[in-house]
Amino acid sequence: MSLFLVRAINIQDIMKMIARLFLVFLFIQSTYGKKHLTRTSQPWLTLNGERPAVIARGGYSGVFPESSDIANNVALQTSLPDTIIYCNLQISKDGGGYCLSSLNLANTTNIADLLPDGQKSYVIDGQPMQGYFTVDYTAEQLCNFSVIQNIFSRPALFDALALPISAVEQVAKLQPPGFWINVQYSNFYAQHKLDPALYIQDMLKTTAINYISSPEINFLKSLNGKINKVNTQLIFMFKEATAVEPTTNQTYASLLKDLPSIKLFASGILVPKEYILPINAQMYLEAPTTLVLDAHKQGLQVYAYSFANDDVASYNYSYDPTAEYLQFIDNAQFSVDGFLTDFPSTASEAIACLAHNKNASRTIKGKPLVISYNGASGVYPGSTDLAYQQAVDDGADVIDCSVQMSKDGVAFCSDLADLASSTTAKATFLSRAATIPEIQSKNGIFSFDLSWSEIQTLQPLIASPFSNAAGMVRNPANKSKGKFVTLEDFLEFSKQKKVFGILIDIQNAAYLASNKGLSIADAVATALSNATFDKQSTQKVLIQSDDSAVLSKFSNVPSYEKVLRIEEEVSGILTATVDELKKFAGAVNLHRTSIIPSPNSFTTASTPIVEEMHKANISVYVSVFSNEFVAIAQDYYSDPIVELATYISSPFDVDGVVTEYPATATAYLRSPCSNPDARLDYTFTPVLPGAMLQSVSGGGSLGMPPAAAPAPTLTVADVVDPPLPPVSNSSTAANISASTEPNAATAPAPSKNSQTTNVANLGVSLIAVVVVSLL
Repeated sequence: MSLFLVRAINIQDIMKMIARLFLVFLFIQSTYGKKHLTRTSQPWLTLNGERPAVIARGGYSGVFPESSDIANNVALQTSLPDTIIYCNLQISKDGGGYCLSSLNLANTTNIADLLPDGQKSYVIDGQPMQGYFTVDYTAEQLCNFSVIQNIFSRPALFDALALPISAVEQVAKLQPPGFWINVQYSNFYAQHKLDPALYIQDMLKTTAINYISSPEINFLKSLNGKINKVNTQLIFMFKEATAVEPTTNQTYASLLKDLPSIKLFASGILVPKEYILPINAQMYLEAPTTLVLDAHKQGLQVYAYSFANDDVASYNYSYDPTAEYLQFIDNAQFSVDGFLTDFPSTASEAIACLAHNKNASRTIKGKPLVISYNGASGVYPGSTDLAYQQAVDDGADVIDCSVQMSKDGVAFCSDLADLASSTTAKATFLSRAATIPEIQSKNGIFSFDLSWSEIQTLQPLIASPFSNAAGMVRNPANKSKGKFVTLEDFLEFSKQKKVFGILIDIQNAAYLASNKGLSIADAVATALSNATFDKQSTQKVLIQSDDSAVLSKFSNVPSYEKVLRIEEEVSGILTATVDELKKFAGAVNLHRTSIIPSPNSFTTASTPIVEEMHKANISVYVSVFSNEFVAIAQDYYSDPIVELATYISSPFDVDGVVTEYPATATAYLRSPCSNPDARLDYTFTPVLPGAMLQSVSGGGSLGMPPAAAPAPTLTVADVVDPPLPPVSNSSTAANISASTEPNAATAPAPSKNSQTTNVANLGVSLIAVVVVSLL
């Protein structure tokens, strides 16, 4: 039977189609943005004074195959109510119109798998191109192919849904608030006796098309006088500056210098975002151009494109995609008139929730706390003076100091005792490297083997935990800026800045006491007492450790909140464990995957651990939030604010978030959209854990990987540690004693109890799901 024969309709096909559409409906309803009735009007510097438009490129193409039904539906459900759907027009051999981003079908469909020998070669805009082209296939033939994710760094999971290529008429039936058709290759189609202009004129008889764009001047001019410009705007699309426009044979850079001539045939321009905010070779922003102002003077609207959450943008944005959008709309000089984006919900957040809120106060006071992780360690080297200042500037409620000890007993702030990767220690003190199994399995250069004067010669280095991903380094301009601070200086800084609170993290106490003659707990207690934190109630003090014996040493200061740090992934806690935990701690710091597991970068059903802790009146803090999209599960759309909103909102309602980027968390909490009771036409809505995978699996397990064993439940043995050993005299270091608490009674030196040793393996590979057939 020929591949191109129409497939027979049978009951099984119909049932599969209904089942998938029902799941898509559930997925959208349970997961995406809420819309309300009213919102406060905001001033905008757009040409018409209205808020910028959100233009969804092929629907929600950042996650789903471009222009598929699910991509278009999700874009409309997650984004502002006036979101525009963008269709890149391709025309079939028999004159049908389709929405596909690439002229070459091999980039956007599964055609190469079905017709491996079907490639042809054409000259496109003067350049040879080999592939598969719509001009060689009829509408009947194209219905046999399905769309795929055309950016290969994005999840291909939804390719298995066998989503059909969308005809323009199918997209129009969704009745989007705005419909935008882009015609990229009018000259190519003309060579094949196909006329996109005639196709659009026919479509306009029955379909509202609000915008028509093209990078070819002749095509736009051919529509002048043939369309109603009140209802349909013509937009000239600029390609990269050095590309040549086929009508004039001029570069787009040269055409940009003559905006009055563009006004003769278009009402607006669509430009790469770098035309407005250039980025230098070091990936930092340069001064904005005058393009938006110049175009607005000519009466031209300006739309910008190439926005995506999962692309490395300027380091100025600290990997927060909303920060990039705001740069284009929330300044005192100009605002673009709209964004063409692969992630329309994020553009909607920036416009509806974050713009014009830089100086706003928290919408809901007190909860949750924004707690820094080594200061603003995504911007500066962690635990340095600059990182702490940045955290304060970014609005962190609580700044943190993970205390380490030098050989001569100086307590200072640093994420880990091992300084090998976080400083320049390897260049100077490689001979001091050692392996200490009680602390870590790998070799290290440890702070307690160096004097404070030696440590002060080291330069802290900014952490780039995701640098293995292409270009995912953090703020290289700040790579080695800042200096370490002592605990004493950190406490003084906290008092001067009048931060809401401080978190002091204590590590390796048992090892330091028994092997190095150092009492880190006593050093902390003494420093806090000397700074009078034990005698005041204006600033919150959180004492954190993974060792219950350390927390017990601070029980004589009731105003201190004791926090048990649980680094391993867990799924619940026994009642007996809760009873024991409450004897020495009033809060826990959990890894975020203990609340919402995310194996293979997709969330699964959430655990009940937050509810269990809250029932016992135990506060829950969650670690560690990062802005980098590679650290964020796909369910959150590569958007760090969506992830934060999910944990902060009901049903989890966590008491605090520990983050390397406090500015992102505080921006969300300042936003009116963080208030669930606000009457807005757009607001943040947390995702439903596991909904995205459920939409693929068909609500069952067929085609899904085997379920991973659940993470272990916390037992008493996981949270209760032996008493701290006495401070050894084997070291020449001075023993630090606290005036507020004597050393612990003599006890045998323990081997630190691992909180959980049977952590579930969540590294199961995600196998392909069953392909669902479509007509």
